[in-house]
Amino acid sequence: MVKVAPSILAADFGNLKSEINLIESSECDYIHCDIMDGHFVPNISFGPDIIKQIRKMTNKVLDVHLMIKPVLPYIKNFADAGSDIITFHIEEENDPEKIISEIKKYNIKTGVALKPATPLRSIENIIDIVDLVLIMTVEPGFGGQSFMDNQISKICELKELVIQRSLNIEIEVDGGIDELTGKQCIKAGANVLVAGTYIFNNEGNKYAQKILSLR
Repeated sequence: MVKVAPSILAADFGNLKSEINLIESSECDYIHCDIMDGHFVPNISFGPDIIKQIRKMTNKVLDVHLMIKPVLPYIKNFADAGSDIITFHIEEENDPEKIISEIKKYNIKTGVALKPATPLRSIENIIDIVDLVLIMTVEPGFGGQSFMDNQISKICELKELVIQRSLNIEIEVDGGIDELTGKQCIKAGANVLVAGTYIFNNEGNKYAQKILSLR
């Protein structure tokens, strides 16, 4: 079963409670939260205090994507705020095993993310100890970008690796996801689709319809 994770970064933050309520009543599985620090990526979003407020508004799984550096000092903050999944980027992290161990200490699922230019071999030594791999199909930092078709082969390669090693992990895809690109990703092996503008750039009564179209 394909899971759908609306990316809250594309929501109307001036009416966040209303937006969360609409998502809460939809058929989505996760709420994807992009955390950006202005250093690892050229944009700034929000931090653990906002995650804490979102946690009060919903029982959905909070899928927290850390696009920050360093990661290690902030894991406890995001864990305490109510994260259910914490995903970090493999790029420039010298000790990913230590980060994974720290996340698991809080009984939280662990994900590892790859930018478009990052090869799959960069996570081959840790893929057995994570719960989720996030393939970025745009350059991280901004919503509303176009889907990068050249990442389909990476999704296929990851799916093959998961099968070869008999792994029980989720393959998540984020960036430029709509009904068409979502189907391409599912065919390649993805089972979690993150979508922001495709869902939120509509009237609220259409959110559920857009989410359903991604399954």
